[in-house]
Amino acid sequence: MQKFAFVVHPLEASDFSRKFSFTRNWPDRLVEGIIKYIPPFKVSHISGIDSGHNKAEGWFVGCPLTSRQMVAMPEPYVINKIIKTGKVAEKLGAKIMGLGAFTSVVGDAGITVAKNLKIAVTTGNSYTVATALEGTRQAAKAMGIDLLRTNVLILGATGSIGAACAQILAREVRYLTLAARDEVKLEKLSKQILKTTGLAVRVTANTKQAIRNADIVVAVTSAIDSIIEPEDLKPGAIVCDVARPRNVSRRVAEIRNDVLVLEGGVVEVPGDVQFGLNFGFPPQTAYACMAETMILALEGRYENFTLGRDLTVKQVEIIDRLAAKHGFKLAGFRSFERAITSQELASIKANALAKTLQISKGVL
Repeated sequence: MQKFAFVVHPLEASDFSRKFSFTRNWPDRLVEGIIKYIPPFKVSHISGIDSGHNKAEGWFVGCPLTSRQMVAMPEPYVINKIIKTGKVAEKLGAKIMGLGAFTSVVGDAGITVAKNLKIAVTTGNSYTVATALEGTRQAAKAMGIDLLRTNVLILGATGSIGAACAQILAREVRYLTLAARDEVKLEKLSKQILKTTGLAVRVTANTKQAIRNADIVVAVTSAIDSIIEPEDLKPGAIVCDVARPRNVSRRVAEIRNDVLVLEGGVVEVPGDVQFGLNFGFPPQTAYACMAETMILALEGRYENFTLGRDLTVKQVEIIDRLAAKHGFKLAGFRSFERAITSQELASIKANALAKTLQISKGVL
């Protein structure tokens, strides 16, 4: 039996109530004021993972800090708390640990954490990229969009996930825009893509304008607050939101019935898996970053697989092959914690066409 652990933490103070229901009506500041003093702990036991090639069990281990705290508090304090969470995983018997949400972003993206643990560490970003791009391809096909004729935007392109998405998509599309706040890093990435693929990509720090011009958006920023609002999107636009917390405002789902917003990186896990934790997904499905840790465990590859800011295309290809071998696959289209039906897809396409016609006639 292979053994792994995965670090979880409350994205918002309200998420803490999923484990401790008595805090449900507490003010956010009170919850945050208390949880920063709570030591890391075992959240739940994960059982039933069976790929046909191997079996695995694991644990969710909790690092009690919210996303806001991980950004605002002193970096050494946050990293030390993540390391202490890793020590809990070691004591449980895990041989590899995955870093979830903001624990994979803080500091040097897992390198210091790995140096201070006796077990392997991965951020899960490689499989996150693989599944986000596959979901984007499938969504484009479902919406009748030709990737070669469409404007594709990577939002947060200078991050490790964004840069890898850009390098892979540059081999598949003709019109690619990279958006991020750091224009120096954007120019460096664009030159690298031109050298390796021959595609001249557009770069911009004006994210709002870039979103308005895009037919497909892959959103992977580490922003704490939503940055894509209903008025930002074209009719028929596809957004693959890989970020946690989300880059897309929930208002988009409430107001825009002519755009398709996907939760990036949601996969089916092989076997009769029991997570022991409700994180808003249907049974036997998980985030791709969680799945990467499981895949490496099933393969017996107890190594530091995806760490730091530099994510290679080769890593993405390797984990994608291993995922297929062990029976992991995309869990269909999901948006804001629920599945998107084929009827809803058809409705979105029809609404997008109608709105586009209205715009062309000057009605809107």
